[in-house]
Amino acid sequence: MIRKILVANRGEIAVRIVRACSEMGIKSVAIYSDADRHALHVKKADEAYNIGSDPVLGYLNAHNIVNLAVASGCDALHPGYGFLSENPQLAEICARRGVKFIGPSAQVIRQMGDKIAARQAMIKAGIPVVPGSDHNLESVEEAVALAKKIGYPVMLKATNGGGGRGIRRCNSEDELRKNYDRVVSEATKAFGKPEVFLEKAVINPRHIEVQVLGDNFGNVIHLFERDCSIQRRNQKLIEIAPSPQLTELQRNYIGKLAVQAARAVGYVNAGTIEFLLDADNQFYFMEMNTRLQVEHTVTESITGVDIVQEQIRIASGLPLQYKQSDVNYRGYAMEFRINAEDPKHDFLPSFGRVTRYYAPGGPGVRTDAAIYTGYVIPPYYDSMCAKLTVWNLTWPGVIERGRRALSDMVVYGVKTTIPYYQQILQNPDFRSGRFDTSFVEKHPELIDYQVPRPKELLAAAIGAAIAAHEGL
Repeated sequence: MIRKILVANRGEIAVRIVRACSEMGIKSVAIYSDADRHALHVKKADEAYNIGSDPVLGYLNAHNIVNLAVASGCDALHPGYGFLSENPQLAEICARRGVKFIGPSAQVIRQMGDKIAARQAMIKAGIPVVPGSDHNLESVEEAVALAKKIGYPVMLKATNGGGGRGIRRCNSEDELRKNYDRVVSEATKAFGKPEVFLEKAVINPRHIEVQVLGDNFGNVIHLFERDCSIQRRNQKLIEIAPSPQLTELQRNYIGKLAVQAARAVGYVNAGTIEFLLDADNQFYFMEMNTRLQVEHTVTESITGVDIVQEQIRIASGLPLQYKQSDVNYRGYAMEFRINAEDPKHDFLPSFGRVTRYYAPGGPGVRTDAAIYTGYVIPPYYDSMCAKLTVWNLTWPGVIERGRRALSDMVVYGVKTTIPYYQQILQNPDFRSGRFDTSFVEKHPELIDYQVPRPKELLAAAIGAAIAAHEGL
């Protein structure tokens, strides 16, 4: 069994992994930049080591991170999500240095990180894919010719992309010509490679993904699906499990597709198969994420499976604890990404000191956070500072629990997406379970909200006044 894990990440996911280690009796090691010296994951881990003054580069230096894992006596490394989590070089370096990488093999990461290679693997496995190019485009003329063949609109994508970056929708030849060089440039800057490919645009699809687990003994199971259709500019905002939009027949079908896809590439550890569901109820493979997902919490809530602990068990060489028949789901779960952003001003990042923070509680409420009262949110990283996950037996019940928990959650000092989510929960289309990836775009009126004066501020002002009076 693994005895000590270096967590090659920061923020709430680092805290989440440290907590899993603690429950399993495993020592945890955190890394941090100067900007993160007061971060919560540093305080929670058993050990913590500084990785330099640059706020980002330290988290991206695979050789230094693995060297630190070896020097601190770690026998495993967990990459979390983002940063180097889908970098095959990190997995290769871990293998050379005798450190267990808590994730799939470098070969699988490389194959599924290349969108063209992934498409080819899925086609070979009999998984439906969106019509498009079967190789990297060599010129804009080739892109134009293919677009004429499959029809507009089309999606121009970075082959090695992820996280919603390096993607442009083109509704005409003129737009395709204008966007081609832009996407090539974005792909080069963001992912270090200029390769791009083309797919038919699925208009206003539902974004459905399936969580899978595979071990070293050939066992692969799914943990049902998540609905990630509520998103803005390809960035997820709210995630739901299971999808309120699927029938049981569709649920079983997509689960089997995901297991089939994972088996086809020899997948080991936790991963996610992402699909698009069109207006004709046709599923199409979109991509595979070879890492832990931000939204794994909703799957844990409905199945009771601790996905991070399962990752560690699998990396330790143990078989899955569950067969497919052992895994059931109960109720609905919903996760809100609490971003330090101002929705009223085009979701502009709002970094700074958290002057007061209250985490919600009560039945069916879970908070994964990287913040605390007095913490200064640095401007160098993603704006997500917390995740709120709620669970209830019914769809109407989880909506109301989400509404209540969002009202209970208080973050002062910075703007957040909390009031925007409260508006979404009141929308009739959302409440009826009728939404797709165009929901945010179709409902610009949701940003027109008023933030009520928090009762806690009034109470604090009264308390301060009383204290001042008593001090006279």
